[in-house]
Order: sequence, then C-alpha cells, then structure tokens
Amino acid sequence: MRNLITDVPGLKVGHAQDMRLGSGATAIVFDEPAIGSIDLRGGGPGTRETALLDPAQTVQGIDAIALSGGSAFGLDAASGVQAWLKEQGRGFAVRSARVPIVPAAILFDLLSGGDKDWGRFPPYRELGYAAAAAAGLDFALGSAGAGTGATTVNCKGGIGSASAQSPDGAIVGALAAVNAAGSVLVDTGPWFWAAPFEQNREFGGRSYPQPFPPRALAAQTKGTARTSTTLVVLATDAALTKAQAKRLAVMAQSGLSRAVYPVHTPLDGDVMFAVSTARRPLGDPLLALTELGTLAANVVARAIARGVFEAATLPFPGALKSWKDQFGR
Repeated sequence: MRNLITDVPGLKVGHAQDMRLGSGATAIVFDEPAIGSIDLRGGGPGTRETALLDPAQTVQGIDAIALSGGSAFGLDAASGVQAWLKEQGRGFAVRSARVPIVPAAILFDLLSGGDKDWGRFPPYRELGYAAAAAAGLDFALGSAGAGTGATTVNCKGGIGSASAQSPDGAIVGALAAVNAAGSVLVDTGPWFWAAPFEQNREFGGRSYPQPFPPRALAAQTKGTARTSTTLVVLATDAALTKAQAKRLAVMAQSGLSRAVYPVHTPLDGDVMFAVSTARRPLGDPLLALTELGTLAANVVARAIARGVFEAATLPFPGALKSWKDQFGR
C-alpha cells in the first residue's frame, strides 16, 4: 500500500504543472471504463460532463477524470485528457466513432501568483494532455498538478492522497486538490482538523491542542466569492452501480466536514467524485456499502490534510506560506 489512490487497482494518476504559470492539471485515468457518480456541495462549482454521472443517464463508464487550476479556463484540461485517450483508442463507442468520457472539475488559483497572461488560448488543454500521458502508480503530493496554485485561508494548499482497506478486503483511496475557503488547521495551526483520523503520522502527528482554543470555532474564510474549492476523487475496487457510487459520494462528503472548517460555503465549489473499478464483488449491498462509505469519509479527511502538509510555498512575492514553512521546523 502506497497510501495513495493508486492502491485501488485499475487506475493511474498523472500531473502536469507550469511553475511560471503557477498552475497545473491532474488526470485520473482508468484502465477500463469505470462506474462513477458525483455529489456537489459547494456554492460556486465549475464542472464539465458531470450530468452524465447521474444514475439515470445512459453512459455508464468513464475513461478519466480531469482536475485543474485556472478557474473556468481550466476546463480545457479535459480536452487534453480526451485527446490522449483518443490516441489510445479509448472512448464510448458509437458505431465506428469513439468518444472518450472525461468529467472534469476546476479550482480557482488565478490570484495565487504566477504569470496568467497566456494570450489568446489558455494552456490547460496541453497541461491536461501532459498529465494523462504522465499517469502512473506513483505521483507527487503537495504543490503539483491541479494543486500547484491551491491555497486555504491561512496555509498553502495542494494535492493530497490516502488509502485504506476494509475488513472484507475492499480498497478505498482518495485524491484531493485542496483549495478551500476555510481552514484545514485548528485555529492558526499547526494542528489539523483531521487529526483523529491520521495514520502513521502521515501529516505530522500533532493531534489536537490541549486545551482546545475556543477561538478555533470562529469561521475563517478567504472572504472572496467563487475563489475556492476542494476537489476530491474517491475510488474503490468494490463493484458498484451508479446509484451505489452516488451514495458512496454522499457519505464521503463527511470527510470534507472532518478536515475543513467551515466547509461547503457559498465561496467554495466543493465536488466529490466516487468511482468503482469493479475488481471485486461488493458483498451485502447495504451493510458493505455502509462500511465502505464510513471508511471513505475517513480516507478523504486524511487526503485533505496531507495535501496541505505536503505543499510547498510558491516562489512568488507575497505567496502564502506552506505548513512546513510555518511549522515544520
């Protein structure tokens, strides 16, 4: 187990970023079309091809998911991922035509530093292509891919991932691009809200402060509309229907509540994808799914904390400092 989403058999992850731009893209590529659904809770989302994830829609399998910085400009990343998949002969078959199915979501990093004067066409299509081409079992955490320019209210954000195995052997993994309006830290840190769910000191082993500071319960936010989002892809090898994947996404949203405070605000575009690579039977459709969703929420909370813990301060004047620069010493 790598403690990464790629512990789930049947998927790979790739990043591409441009440090001069201060942004990037991440591709989650499935070996075979995967069953997926979505639960959207933030007040300012930016998505593409997510309507087909509704259990009532015709298309069952998706070929990849694209996450990107760049706000609405970043939705072009999905076109780059599609282009790479098309070169591999992947896609939904319509007689002789094939259309790769790539749902996508974006986060706002346009004010985090870097040169965003890209001319007529934004660079995210090429970043999406490069991310898909780079997909593998190992990938960077922190200030990489879609998390390159991510921030929270008081600490640099980034890409985090975590995984776990249920008692019956099912694997659950999460990848989070953490760009929340709120705080992943209790008070001003260094403690993480997700501390009770931490495994093997994966984000510093700081636990909760004693005594707990009452001021930590006051809402801290960036305070600017539509500039924040936490994007999560939750994957499992347990075989699920689209309706079950939807329920898993709903349950996994609790992980955001355990890791970010406040969460699901009008300022955020929080999105939870839930995907099954269907490598093993689920077991009891009610009890096993309940167990899986409980584990998924914990894994999501851990992935979010790791995204902040592993981030690095960007090399721009006035850039928000990372957790390690603030507390790592």
